Amino acid sequence: MRLDDLEESQHVEDSRGRGMVGGRSIGIGTIALALVAMYFGVDPNLVLNSAQQTPSATSAQTAPADKADPQIKFVSQVLWSTEQVWQGLFSAAGQQYQPPTLDIFSDATQTACGQGQAAMGPFYCPADQKVYIDLQFYQALQSRFKAPGDFAQAYVIAHEVGHHVQHLLGTSARVQQARQQARSEAASNAYSVQLELQADCYAGVWAHHADQQFRVLQAGDVEEALRAATAIGDDALQKQAQGYVVPDSFTHGSSAQRVHWFQQGLQSGQVNDCNTFK
Repeated sequence: MRLDDLEESQHVEDSRGRGMVGGRSIGIGTIALALVAMYFGVDPNLVLNSAQQTPSATSAQTAPADKADPQIKFVSQVLWSTEQVWQGLFSAAGQQYQPPTLDIFSDATQTACGQGQAAMGPFYCPADQKVYIDLQFYQALQSRFKAPGDFAQAYVIAHEVGHHVQHLLGTSARVQQARQQARSEAASNAYSVQLELQADCYAGVWAHHADQQFRVLQAGDVEEALRAATAIGDDALQKQAQGYVVPDSFTHGSSAQRVHWFQQGLQSGQVNDCNTFK
């Protein structure tokens, strides 16, 4: 991924160290296992509590991100590119884009949506309009899920920013209401899958326009994102953990679905082509 022409976002915070589990770091294996558990609809605390005590929030404040750290510089540049792309798309539609803040934490952090943990993987909280990420997730993406590469990492951020776009457009609220009114858990999960697949498509839309504007894509980059989308499909995670697949329990979509919708956004570059709710 070529980042030469990308500036660094001013909407990055560093809250690492303000929340620890039992005063110690969680091992990357524990994080990966708990992440898999979360994808099955299992409370990741069940995994975490077997190794550590439940984290407690502290009153420490976030700090400006250290842009000298190569990882922080990378996520700052990727976030800046999402800001440019979505500001342009919203402006073309006669709307104003308010960018999210990206909060880098370690192990655990307090959010407006409750206690956030590294085992949850990167996530978006609509209540404070922040994307949260523990950078150890990238190690798990490479070692546990066999999806290395900087563009795979950028795809993860773009997916979470996609959830922010859904929040701004009111999609998330409508889906949440539909899930609450669903007559079965399977029906509720289906709405969750549609929301997640749309965020994948929005990540593809970002990649389309980021490459047009900044020529960020290099040989092999798209394949990196597709490997990541494949690795974190519900079916792949379930096969890895339990040896069989339960489609009604899917919350994020199968590997094939995630790949399809990312490619849809990448090829089209059109938000209207990301209607996963049809």
